[in-house]
Amino acid sequence: MQTHTIQLLPEHIAARIAAGEVVERPASVVKELVENSLDAEATRLEITTADGGQAFIRVQDNGHGIPTAEAALAFRRHATSKLRTAADLEKIATLGFRGEALASIASVSRITCTTRHRDEPTGARLRLEAGEIVSQSASGRPPGTEMEIRDLFYNVPARRKFLRTARTERRHCDAFLTRYAIAYPQVAFQVSHDGRTAFTTPGNGDPREALLAVYGLELGGSLLEIPAALTANDPLQVRGFVGPPGVHRADRGYITLFINGRWVADLRLTYAISQAYHTLLPTGRHPVAFVQVTMPPDEVDVNVHPAKTEVRFREGDAVFRAVQRAVRATVIESAPTTRSWEAPASETPRTPQQETRAQLAALQPAQQLDLPASAPAHTSRLPQTEGNHPTAAAAPSPSARAGAGLPILRSIGQIAAAFIIAEGPDGLYLIDQHAAHERVLYEQLLADWMSGAIPSQPLLEPVTVTLPADEAAQLEGLLPHLAALGLEVEPFGRGTFLVRALPAPLGHVTPAGLLADLAAALDARDPIREAQEEALIRRICKRAAIKAGQVLTPQEIEALLDALERTQNPRTCPHGRPTVLQITLEQLARQFGRLG
Repeated sequence: MQTHTIQLLPEHIAARIAAGEVVERPASVVKELVENSLDAEATRLEITTADGGQAFIRVQDNGHGIPTAEAALAFRRHATSKLRTAADLEKIATLGFRGEALASIASVSRITCTTRHRDEPTGARLRLEAGEIVSQSASGRPPGTEMEIRDLFYNVPARRKFLRTARTERRHCDAFLTRYAIAYPQVAFQVSHDGRTAFTTPGNGDPREALLAVYGLELGGSLLEIPAALTANDPLQVRGFVGPPGVHRADRGYITLFINGRWVADLRLTYAISQAYHTLLPTGRHPVAFVQVTMPPDEVDVNVHPAKTEVRFREGDAVFRAVQRAVRATVIESAPTTRSWEAPASETPRTPQQETRAQLAALQPAQQLDLPASAPAHTSRLPQTEGNHPTAAAAPSPSARAGAGLPILRSIGQIAAAFIIAEGPDGLYLIDQHAAHERVLYEQLLADWMSGAIPSQPLLEPVTVTLPADEAAQLEGLLPHLAALGLEVEPFGRGTFLVRALPAPLGHVTPAGLLADLAAALDARDPIREAQEEALIRRICKRAAIKAGQVLTPQEIEALLDALERTQNPRTCPHGRPTVLQITLEQLARQFGRLG
């Protein structure tokens, strides 16, 4: 990259920039400083924060540094080395370009900049408060730049008042840093908060190594690499990693997009990735994907949003198709053969039939279980016969059921491995098996919690689960709530947790996926309407419930209908979606022309 001197932009260029306040919270500061370091061709980055970044942020790099003569100018608004003419706005190839970031950061903090250009024998050290330089001296540091920001928003108390807790602000910082650590595998990241290392990446240029450092072995090792050959001869390149159909999450938070090395939030491309998994994921689940698109700079406009997280494409449809085709081809062609690691024996994936039976086992009242305390977490609770099918005695007969809100139903069968067909005294009933099971589990777990605590089922061996730094920070704040729900989890260092016990009714659930879902529950809840535990119970039930696409035996269908009839609110799932659709005898007769 060619190095340019820093200069003030002419007014006619500055006026065309989508100007805006770039410092909203500590994560905004981290973002701008890290992007400056990457533009400076740094190969090593150290990021340190205290109190979620409100008290202290330091970003240190080994990039080309700022010339001493230009160090003070760098803190002037619209001073930048990355633009020269208006035409440059049409083909931006750097992460920063507006010349606003340092001036904005300096205006709301106490900042110390120590820098040395690689071609100069000595560097410079500047101290600024509220945007004004208070001291400047020479420095003998190695080439590169170190920015220390203290007391963010100290002179803007109204803005500081609206910051969240230190843990939440730290999580926002990590959400940005983990994305960029994967996108730039040639850069070694070292991230620490309050004296503790959150994560490090080797910086050896291997994207898989960076992925494993951020996501951990279980998730990072399971993702499929998009083959370079899929777009090798196209001006638009699509690379990255995507999850096989068996790896999915409860929300879209694990879909990450980079355009020309810049993280962006693009709803249309996110939809393209989701559509690439059409018919491959359970209803309500979302893929894990880290997709990087490289294209000519003049084909994309990054000067759209003040935060530079939105872009506009010259040929949006072409980008959509390229991303969707690359992801779909990777999932369809590579998923069966490209797993790079083997799961531990305790986490060996089960067949859909085994998973279904383990889930339906949770429908049986605890006092009827004949399960030794030392039994493995995935042991089925239904009496088994030869062939691993529940016996007829495992499911009560329809005449033995007494329901509130639903009549006694007689099972007819299953359609599309997703919906149960049943007959009632007043017509036909269609039951969404996933929503119905969610309702059953929700009322069972909520009743146990309200009565004191949900019983735990210890695992034979503790299971280690590694989450990205931002998810780990989220989960740490939930640990006391999880304990009340029968989920015994303890920190194990650097985003890793030990799972020692699961809620007794859900002993079959895979801990890794469950913890990732629960980490997202805090942001999803409405604190006015429900307690934290209730939000977590909803998320647990969504993860644990039978999925669409799982074939049920007649006995299993009867067990589910029986359990649903015994719930207090059988007609909706915990999220408000209907569990049951009814077609009355009168409606059937009318459709067949038997009335009138």
